[in-house]
Amino acid sequence: MSAEIENPIAREAAERGQAESLLGKGIEQGVGDHLRAYVKRVAGGEMGALPAIGGLVVLFLVFWFSHDAFLSERNMANLLTQAAPLVMLGMALVFVLLLGEIDLSAGVTFGVAMAVFVRLTQPDGMAWPLALLVALGIGLAIGAFIGFFVAKVGIPSFVVSLGMFLGLQGVLLVIIGDAGAYRLIPEPIKALNTQNLPVWGGWLMLAIILGLLAGVALWDRARRAKVGAPNPSITIMLVKLGAIAVLGVLAVWFFNQDRGSAAISIQGVPIVAPIVIGIAMIGTFLLDRSRYGRYLYAIGGNKEAARRAGINVTMVRWGAFMVCSTLAVSAGVFYVSRVGSADAGMGREIVLSGVAAAVVGGVSLFGGRGRLVHAVIGALVIATIQNGLGLLGLPAGATLAVSGGVLILAATVDALARRRAGSGG
Repeated sequence: MSAEIENPIAREAAERGQAESLLGKGIEQGVGDHLRAYVKRVAGGEMGALPAIGGLVVLFLVFWFSHDAFLSERNMANLLTQAAPLVMLGMALVFVLLLGEIDLSAGVTFGVAMAVFVRLTQPDGMAWPLALLVALGIGLAIGAFIGFFVAKVGIPSFVVSLGMFLGLQGVLLVIIGDAGAYRLIPEPIKALNTQNLPVWGGWLMLAIILGLLAGVALWDRARRAKVGAPNPSITIMLVKLGAIAVLGVLAVWFFNQDRGSAAISIQGVPIVAPIVIGIAMIGTFLLDRSRYGRYLYAIGGNKEAARRAGINVTMVRWGAFMVCSTLAVSAGVFYVSRVGSADAGMGREIVLSGVAAAVVGGVSLFGGRGRLVHAVIGALVIATIQNGLGLLGLPAGATLAVSGGVLILAATVDALARRRAGSGG
């Protein structure tokens, strides 16, 4: 019995013998072969983020025709900062969703961590970098606590995280106390939501990103050739990098336009962009190109098969909850930066939107399928709905209703895709 693994490199490693017999050791796959394989995967139910990308395009077109200001430089910059906490929380939840688990407490986890952070950084308090380390440590400890009961004791993650969701709200109330909210946020944290890169900084960011992507792609090719796995054509790599470069150039140029008033000039890529992209690239590298990432996909695809293959299932599952809670704290940093305060209600509602972001983007609720970029795309879909409906002046209830409908649609697509893949296999 083999585990169902969504990760491309892990799947190729598991099927290396068949690949070598069909293509020959080290032979490159042509563009036609690559496209046919991709179409076959989509036809078999592995659609990935395609539905979310299509939905995002449709939303942009609808809101563009509905409101002139939607595609303005100012609103697009606002959309990025608005989506940042949800993007980070969605990426955090991917680590447990890949196992077929869930963490309902991720939102209040960052709420508790940020409440401690804000209290520690009050006047005459701790330096903010040290306080941030304390907050990250709190997230790690909470994740270790949840992971212990899920992985070691065997309690369903829904039950454990629901209990923590309720209990941590009480802890949050105790930390905040009678103050109701703390509004003194360190200036560097505030800058995440208010500052932009200099014009040249956006171009430097793009150059670094393209350089890293090219380096990783070449390293992948060398690694595949070394173990005898088939390599996609170099043309495919260049086309992908070229497409990213074109989109990146357009984005940087767009955000470098002046979106201020007559008295104040505002230019540059919002500073949240390179931070979120950097974390996403590190997380993607961990999931796609590390042994731990392959183990996550293997366990999510078939836990018993992974156990028989010698994987320490308990420790991998335990670690996933620790990564999730720690990464969720970074979502809290963006949250307090945007809201400008820490209150007793932090994180109670956003966690469900985080799960929705991951699922809408293409991460399977059943485990074993999904990538971090899917959570990013899903979060942008939900943030676009919130932003666009807000511009149209519709009430918050409409936003919730539309977001709920999109989530149900995404879950339905996921279930149908799995059924089709199962019947095809």
